[in-house]
Amino acid sequence: YYGEKDYQTASQYFTTYYTTYPKGEFTEEARYYAGYGYYLDSPDPRLDQKQTYDAISQLQLYLEYYPQSERAKTAQDILFELQEKLAYKELLATRLYYNLGTYMGNNYQSCVITAENALKNYPYSKYREEFMYNILRSKYQLALFSVEEKLQGRYRDIVDEYYAYLNEYPNGKYLKEAKKYFDYANKRIKSSY
Repeated sequence: YYGEKDYQTASQYFTTYYTTYPKGEFTEEARYYAGYGYYLDSPDPRLDQKQTYDAISQLQLYLEYYPQSERAKTAQDILFELQEKLAYKELLATRLYYNLGTYMGNNYQSCVITAENALKNYPYSKYREEFMYNILRSKYQLALFSVEEKLQGRYRDIVDEYYAYLNEYPNGKYLKEAKKYFDYANKRIKSSY
């Protein structure tokens, strides 16, 4: 099955092998190829990521059982690649929520929640800066469409997010836009006293 590039079926057979023969001669190899097969079958980030999650699960198990294996470094690299794929899927969702704006409800809040969860789940992602920027600009949009009672709190949120962004990315590629949001919010906070 593996040779025929039916990786899902191959992974299932590898899993059956190492669960049936946990001390078998080919158990290490079967554990590795169970995860590697799911990795090869992992789809585009815009699609359902079941195989990606299965690959991560299998490769993590492989690394727990065989941390000193010659394939351990490759498995670790694949894990990082798969996590970046999942982070990119979250990034696509935050972009979509932001672009939907106030269509059929408030999608800016969804953008903030999705980006914050992505930052927690993938703290070392190469998309971290864009997640932080999406939070900042969504909070800015939330303030623009806000009711009077919530305005001051939302302006303060923008200022807080700006400083969080500035702290991590003092020369970030979104700094110019972030500064505009900060200036807008900072003026509104001062004018309320």
